[in-house]
Amino acid sequence: MSDFVDRVTVHVKGGDGGNGSAGIRREKYKPLAGPNGGNGGDGGSVIFEATRNATSLLDYRFIPHRTAGSGTMGLGDNKDGSKGADLILPVPCGTVIFEARGAQGKPKHPGEQLADLRHEGDRYIAAEGGNGGLGNIALANKTRRAPGFALLGEPGEERDVILELKSIADVALVGFPSAGKSSLIAAMSSAKPKIADYPFTTLVPNLGVVIAGDSRYTIADVPGLIPGASEGKGLGLEFLRHIERTEIIAHVIDCATLEPNRDPMSDYEALEKELALYADKLELPLGAIPIPERPRIIILNKIDVPEAKELADFVKPEFEKLGLKVYEISTASHAGLKELNFALSGLVKEMREEVANREQAEEEARVVINPLETGRRQRRNTGKNGAQLDFTVERRELGDGEVFYEVLGTKPERWVMQTNFDNDEAVGYLADRLAKLGVEDELRRKGAHPGDEIRIGRGARMVEFDWDPTISAGAENLDGSNLGARGKDLRLEEQDPRARRRSNAERRAQYHEMMDARAAVREAMMAERKAGHWADPSIDDDRHDETSLFGRGETSDNDAEEE
Repeated sequence: MSDFVDRVTVHVKGGDGGNGSAGIRREKYKPLAGPNGGNGGDGGSVIFEATRNATSLLDYRFIPHRTAGSGTMGLGDNKDGSKGADLILPVPCGTVIFEARGAQGKPKHPGEQLADLRHEGDRYIAAEGGNGGLGNIALANKTRRAPGFALLGEPGEERDVILELKSIADVALVGFPSAGKSSLIAAMSSAKPKIADYPFTTLVPNLGVVIAGDSRYTIADVPGLIPGASEGKGLGLEFLRHIERTEIIAHVIDCATLEPNRDPMSDYEALEKELALYADKLELPLGAIPIPERPRIIILNKIDVPEAKELADFVKPEFEKLGLKVYEISTASHAGLKELNFALSGLVKEMREEVANREQAEEEARVVINPLETGRRQRRNTGKNGAQLDFTVERRELGDGEVFYEVLGTKPERWVMQTNFDNDEAVGYLADRLAKLGVEDELRRKGAHPGDEIRIGRGARMVEFDWDPTISAGAENLDGSNLGARGKDLRLEEQDPRARRRSNAERRAQYHEMMDARAAVREAMMAERKAGHWADPSIDDDRHDETSLFGRGETSDNDAEEE
């Protein structure tokens, strides 16, 4: 099995954010002394980083699922949770990241290009971590002094991406199968490619580092090319992908082939035709030299064979008429390799300077427009009076006649994921946020009625419920019912009345009752005083009171009969 992989599908997932805490500060004589729940930690992100230490994507074929660390939950005493660790995934320089498209369970195919990691240190965040949920101390305000709930952490971003490696080398060896490309790279460098006497021996690219004096450059030995390769015949597309990033194209031509209808000039023309067809399909990166403009050299191989030597001498002038430099070599006897080595070294130096100048010119010519606001959320819809909305509301109808209203938008979908639906107060807070955003008004404008099915989001994170709008104004509020309040705090509904805090209205009512009772007592006492009951102690108001100072303890007639 080959240890070189140049295309692989990877499933990446950012870490989940930690939940916020709904802690309550406890003090002596103050069982509910205020909120002190901390925020949850953010989840880590999955990041691809280009490095020269990586040479293949083999690791991602064996372990295609990669997940970053999740944030921890917030704690009481205003302690925030810790952030999840980012997952740094090394990839070879020249790796291109595409969006993976295709049905679930089916092979994926590349979609939109997401990143091109050409240089060492280039990074791309493939899956962002989720934000941590806010604790109740962060949710407290002047009207909500002691929230009995906290927000949940958001799940991390999850998706499939395709990694495609396009080898970055200075020189690409182009030729028909068995032209001697692997033998050439083995003779000029320390690379150990597979060499055999049958076509398509090289199934994967090989890179070799070549030293010429004080300079160093790399050579790419890629699978053999045949007519029709630009349309996918043979290993065509697998090969052509690896010459996109090379600066020099070297045609390795077999002068000792015995195949019919093959000669050096026809081989060269066939290869150039395939390169031209493939070049039309390319979108080159910044500063790259188009394939037709890249310098070519001709390498006539196997001149150790007498017939091949004669053929090489014969066709050399034909190539020189085309303005091409021609080198006659033998990988078996190493004839002509030194001259070829230094010639390639000089050409590589020139092309590196040319590419650097092009990249600098392209950077200077680029016009960068920085928007005034670089927010992540884009407005999607226009509501009443032309106001811009951060969401969309659409009426949907299924085949069986079922009707529902779909709400899509960054804010509503994120808020739903942050809500703990087991807590009535948290649900009320969500309803307040949606109403303030304008979701309820937009639902009414679209024709929704109380009791209709509402769906927020799509896929596995969708939440559906029956719409029960809250009336915030109108004649319905005249009966004194507090319809504006959403949710309830279970801590304030205990049986022990001492655990319940009185509202300001209740305090005023109890105060007025107490003052009215005191006034009534004062009036009764004043009436008794005016009647003289307090001035004449000889008057016995209760003749039956034996404890009275002047009482006689007389009994009533009924008492006498009983005796």
